[in-house]
Amino acid sequence: MKLAVIAVALSALSPSDAFVPSSAFNGARMAGPAATTRASTSAVEMSAASDSFKKAATGALAIFAGLSLFTAPPSEAITRDTLDALSYTQVKGTGLANRCPDVVGEDTISVSGGAKIVDMCIEPKNFQVLSKVARGGNMVPAMIDTKLMTRETYTLYGIEGDFGNKDGKLTFTEKDGIDYAATTIQSNYERIPFLFTVKDLVAKASAGGNQVKPGFQMGGGFRTPSYRTGLFLDPKGRGGSTGYDMAVALPGLQSGVEGDAEMFKENNKVFDVTDGNIEFEVNTVDKEAGEIGGVFVSKQKGDTDMGSKVPKDILVKGIFYARIQ
Repeated sequence: MKLAVIAVALSALSPSDAFVPSSAFNGARMAGPAATTRASTSAVEMSAASDSFKKAATGALAIFAGLSLFTAPPSEAITRDTLDALSYTQVKGTGLANRCPDVVGEDTISVSGGAKIVDMCIEPKNFQVLSKVARGGNMVPAMIDTKLMTRETYTLYGIEGDFGNKDGKLTFTEKDGIDYAATTIQSNYERIPFLFTVKDLVAKASAGGNQVKPGFQMGGGFRTPSYRTGLFLDPKGRGGSTGYDMAVALPGLQSGVEGDAEMFKENNKVFDVTDGNIEFEVNTVDKEAGEIGGVFVSKQKGDTDMGSKVPKDILVKGIFYARIQ
């Protein structure tokens, strides 16, 4: 029965509309004969206000909220107090450092002015990538499961920011914390690196009011920095802010206008910043401790290899924890 429910949830996240990249291109490009080509082929910016994604995410959150896949029973819950009571040696090697605390309760928290969200933890449980699969003799886009290649270092933690009423709706504005994690997944023998993040997140509640209770939803856009920095050097010694500006071993291939155009994207490294979108749904609330917990669905772009590759669309689903103070 659970597998059937999960299949319904995945079908609710059909990429036919939710994963159409924006025609706009974000990030400064170096002037050159192939600059226009690069901008048109990369298409790395996603629309953070995608209505189709919000509808799909809302449907998925509603389904996943009731699955034990993302929520532990109260008898098996590992609360924040339990984790804080453990020593370093007790946590080392267990994977608990990569796990978000569980919240037990179905209370309601009224948010007043000047409130903040602190100790926010976002733990992925499932990674999918947009790919093409054979169906009925045709290749159609679909989200497929991937294999996680990164060790247990992909959970975001310590995220904090302002949480108050803005334009009649509760809004969370991310300010600080461990808000990015270098992650790599594998799909059909292809390694896909990306920076799992919620940098500069502004998440607004779906409905008005100042109460946070089970069923509360909020979401919004964030920025995804480049997986690699300007100091990175590729196997040919080329980099964004250091290294060679061409492949020294391929002078003949790069000579002339046509040769330079062919190698332009490989030779001219850039720091691409793309847009993402995330939706949260609160399932549990502990008023006394000010804690909330629930599930999330996030959509973002993968790595562009510093401008030389078209990034892939990645869907991340999991659980989150936060404390309101």
